[in-house]
Amino acid sequence: MFQAMLHGFLLALGLILPLGAQNVFVFNQGANHKSLKKVAPVVITAGLCDTLLILLAILGVSLLLNQYPSLQLAIYVIGLVFLLYMAWSLWTEKPAQATDQPPMSARKQIGFALSVSLLNPHAIMDTIGVIGTSASIYAGYEKFAFACATIAVSWLWFVILAVVGKQLGRIDTSGKYIVILNKISSGIILVVAAIIVKNIWTLI
Repeated sequence: MFQAMLHGFLLALGLILPLGAQNVFVFNQGANHKSLKKVAPVVITAGLCDTLLILLAILGVSLLLNQYPSLQLAIYVIGLVFLLYMAWSLWTEKPAQATDQPPMSARKQIGFALSVSLLNPHAIMDTIGVIGTSASIYAGYEKFAFACATIAVSWLWFVILAVVGKQLGRIDTSGKYIVILNKISSGIILVVAAIIVKNIWTLI
């Protein structure tokens, strides 16, 4: 069982560490809000979404996606629209320190976190494909331990991102660096969107 937990821990760490749209968004919200309590919606939403994707992966949903290319195409197109909207919103968003406007509301945080988690084709394919394939070698308690380890890594990582982002926001009292971070975040999401366009073209 320990081997399954270690495998799940290391695999999830390898998948979640690279700088992607989901990580950037959680970090960004940590930097843009004055208290960690205000960032709870995005952390909880991202954690729940990853939990759902991991459970679906372990239940073998990757087989369904491979059998129906049209379903993959639908996921890519919907995800592209949301990512483009998110990139635009982050590009125009100003931190609370630099403007009288409040930072992103809880409802908007949840909506964006849902889109960047569940409508990000790369997150779906990586999680369902890689974790699903790896989990298939385990059964019973070992599979349960593998799932718990991967889920725990996601939750812990999102909390860490929010905390580190909050520290940046505390240091940057003028909001200058957070504005730069917002632009970089938007750029990274546009790169992800460009890759999705390429994948859509391939499927068509």
